[in-house]
Amino acid sequence: MVVVGEGALALPPFGPPSVRASQQKNQRGGIISKAIFLIFVVFVIGLLYVARHPILRACGRIWIVDENPVRSDAIIVLGDDNYDGDRATKAAELLKAGWAPRIVASGRFLRSYSSIADLTEHDLSDRGVPVDAILKLTHRAENTREEIDVIRRLANEKHWHKLLIVTSNYHTRRTAFICGRMFPQDVEVRVIAAPDADYNPDTWWQTREGEKLFLHELAGYVVAMWEVRRQ
Repeated sequence: MVVVGEGALALPPFGPPSVRASQQKNQRGGIISKAIFLIFVVFVIGLLYVARHPILRACGRIWIVDENPVRSDAIIVLGDDNYDGDRATKAAELLKAGWAPRIVASGRFLRSYSSIADLTEHDLSDRGVPVDAILKLTHRAENTREEIDVIRRLANEKHWHKLLIVTSNYHTRRTAFICGRMFPQDVEVRVIAAPDADYNPDTWWQTREGEKLFLHELAGYVVAMWEVRRQ
């Protein structure tokens, strides 16, 4: 132990000059590192801001699957069409183009005497689809997976092996995912995207309805993955 008494030479409180120089160098190095990191963060934020529209457009298009139609046994219109009846419009176009001889209007019951299938049937008739080419499929399905299960059982009963399923553009990827895991391999299902007046994949973030549909589909896809795996 070194005792510093009266008259003795006391060491500087921060150690010898070489230690102080090292400490100052480390401090300068830390400041420089933080400055570089801050510049990098600002650069990334600026880059994301400049590229935000292409990124958001790419995100909006993730949900869309639009397969080419083939000659099929039936065209299926999934329930809960929008106010303008865009799904019915697309299905009517496919029927008139000769891709299938009939359209199945799928829809859940709203009351004991009325269903969404009734509304879809009306929309199809308004678009020139003959009544005898429309098959109503009413059910109590509460989500897309349950509705696809009802359609799967119908296709099995009718011995259909090729189906065109029409739904809103933002809803197609979830529909394709569920169909790919619920239909047997001998049934070919193609998912057709109907343009939706409420969802434009290139500008969805600019409207409240577009944002709601995007987030709803994100949550719905996660739930569908969970439900299909549990089945």
